[in-house]
Amino acid sequence: MSEEPVFTSRLAGRQLLASDELPVGRVQDFVILPTAGGEPPWVLGLVVTLHRRQIFVNMGRITEISVDGAHLRSGTVDLRHFARRPGELLASELYGQPAGDSIVLDVGIGPSKDRRGGWEVAVVALGQRRGLRRQASAVVPWDKYPELFKAGELAEQLTQLRELHPRDLASAVLTLSPTRKMQLASALQDHELADVLEQMTEQDQIRLLAGLGVDRVADVVEEMEPDDAVDLLAEMPAEEREKLLAEMENVQAADLRRLLRYGPGTAGGLMTSHPLITLPDASVAEVLARIRAPEVAMTTAVQVYVCEPPETPPTGRYLGSCGFQRLLRQPPGDPVADCIEESTFVRPGLSDHQVAVRMAAYDLVGVAVCDDGGHLLGAITVDDVLDRLLPPDWRREET
Repeated sequence: MSEEPVFTSRLAGRQLLASDELPVGRVQDFVILPTAGGEPPWVLGLVVTLHRRQIFVNMGRITEISVDGAHLRSGTVDLRHFARRPGELLASELYGQPAGDSIVLDVGIGPSKDRRGGWEVAVVALGQRRGLRRQASAVVPWDKYPELFKAGELAEQLTQLRELHPRDLASAVLTLSPTRKMQLASALQDHELADVLEQMTEQDQIRLLAGLGVDRVADVVEEMEPDDAVDLLAEMPAEEREKLLAEMENVQAADLRRLLRYGPGTAGGLMTSHPLITLPDASVAEVLARIRAPEVAMTTAVQVYVCEPPETPPTGRYLGSCGFQRLLRQPPGDPVADCIEESTFVRPGLSDHQVAVRMAAYDLVGVAVCDDGGHLLGAITVDDVLDRLLPPDWRREET
């Protein structure tokens, strides 16, 4: 990908291409989020026209931008109608805005230097209007005219809040008025709100989500780690929980229904169903590439679980696990089966206390959960155990 800025107006009308190079839709605009502290504005994603419908595609899903258009990673896109949230700007709204003695002709974006996998505004192209024509005169850094990226006092306050670490933001949310809480929840992207919810007690989660529509709540819960999502769902009334599950994608809903069968004080209730799973003949290089993916959480990347096919839980026979440090010391072409360090696992019915004892006894940062047939159902990380064994209100005590 070139280090030269990509100008947003030149991409308008170009195709959004799937990983197999088939067209998905056409790029219409870019969603920009103003930042605080002099940091470059973030580029959140694309507005794409698909069958006369506008949808949002997160920039984290984009692998490349070229003369052909924007290229998607593998997977599906969310087909819900695009709705702009408080504080967000559209690149097209900046075209024609005054900047000194000139006007903005275009906005140049590029990969972020500080946010892995992210994009940010780099420059603005300025020029003059000559009748119906616009003539370019200069390309300047975005911060020469920072007022272009102001979105109002309320939006700026919300921007400052959403730039906090999820743990700090969760603490700040508890001090906000009900109105401001709702404004913040509406302003956050689904994955951002999911990160915040994971730092709160289940009752605080329910209160924060209370004013959102069931379709939005479903989107947010889908972004949460499965074990955290199950804890939240378990606290809801049965009727409300069923409505929420009915709004989710079938695969995610089925996964959460399976996890809800386990008791909250058991290994099954603690585990996530989405650990990093690989087949034994995968190469070390392949697995390390998966670990490096921006969307893989740090706690997930620490441990890799090796299973016979299929890879989706319940998997084929569980073979064992290996830590990423072991992978770093192995030749890239070696099969991951040669790196297995630990084959310890627990049954889903084991109590959370017994899980903690087992992990402490074997110095484990993660442990597999397997059924009676030796198939991997999920995995438990040490932070999940701590979260369960600490007092229910420990997050409030920390603040």
